[in-house]
Amino acid sequence: MDYDVIVIGAGAAGMMCAAQAGQRGRRVLLIDHAAKIGERIRISGGGRCNFTNRNIGAENFLSQNPHFARSALARYSQFDFIKLVERYRIAYHEKTLGQLFCDDSARQIIDMLRAECDAGGVKWAQPCSVQSIERIDDNGLRFELMTDHGAFRCQSLVIASGGLAIPQLGATPFGYKVAEQFNLPVIAPKPALVPLALAAETLAPLEALAGASLDVATHCDGQPAEFREGMLITHRGLSGPAILQISSYWQMQEYGGGKKLPIAIDLLPGVDAADWIAPHRHSKVTLASLLADRLPKRFAQEWCVLHGWVKPLAEHSNRDLAEMSAALKGWTLMPAGTLGYAKAEVTLGGVDTAALSSKTMESKAVPGLYFIGEVVDVTGWLGGYNFQWAWSSGWVAGQHA
Repeated sequence: MDYDVIVIGAGAAGMMCAAQAGQRGRRVLLIDHAAKIGERIRISGGGRCNFTNRNIGAENFLSQNPHFARSALARYSQFDFIKLVERYRIAYHEKTLGQLFCDDSARQIIDMLRAECDAGGVKWAQPCSVQSIERIDDNGLRFELMTDHGAFRCQSLVIASGGLAIPQLGATPFGYKVAEQFNLPVIAPKPALVPLALAAETLAPLEALAGASLDVATHCDGQPAEFREGMLITHRGLSGPAILQISSYWQMQEYGGGKKLPIAIDLLPGVDAADWIAPHRHSKVTLASLLADRLPKRFAQEWCVLHGWVKPLAEHSNRDLAEMSAALKGWTLMPAGTLGYAKAEVTLGGVDTAALSSKTMESKAVPGLYFIGEVVDVTGWLGGYNFQWAWSSGWVAGQHA
């Protein structure tokens, strides 16, 4: 069977691309190895799908080329996707930090994308396993795919197979293998937006803090971003949105031969700790009792015990007070690693953007070969940013494939 466009991967980016190409009049085949489409969409946002964010710019994405995402995000923005959602009369609401969720169910987004594909006359092959891809030159056709549904040929081939996150939903390295087959460089993938593990010797003193949840600000030395959100101390390490966010930047440090540094946790975001402590300098109050007004009481007590700050403030030296202030604004912990792809929201790294056109998502060296979505070295923040990259990159490729 011959097609103008074959898209491999019926996730967010793949369905968007197939729909756009089909609605341009292209004959499109959408292939996926899973029996159910859009499972990542279905489980996202607690089943409500955090489908985009009102506040999106290139600075919300990590990549070896931080400017690469700018073109696609500008050409198909969050507001364009919101218009699509509204056209299908899907009710939605805004949570914190500009995050948009369906009022009802993530299934509405999947149904919308399916309807958009139907409007473009997209054909489906699923579950369908792709066994090989070969370049050909036959009357405008450039690729031949051997699958368990037979052979398919196409002019344009779009790889939208995702990364390695959430392997229990069928994530595979398929897209990276295709890139390597065609000699496109791949930035080594890593788990991103992922809980961080702590070494046993670091974790042991924190055992009494397990289960504590608090509002913090996190950052890594040498990294531009700071995230003020919730943090959870677990029996394995650190989790919660503030940790998931900074985990991507912590992982980024190793690229280019860099050395991983500790993460810093501000326990009093927006507060000058020294000024906050100063009025109580000569009182009998302890730091723990002061902190209990701002942080969970158990955490305040155990954290102060951990540091040995249990005496009344009047009995502490000026040096102690300076150390207290510094630790409150920059409690440093060195992660031992992450909890891996099974707990990761997305994948860091991927097909090197230097090998792709930012305007079309097409390979510079292999005409007709496109890469979109998570398989590309563009990773967004937590909060709808990665879905928007899927919509934007998929839309752009759909205009050209």
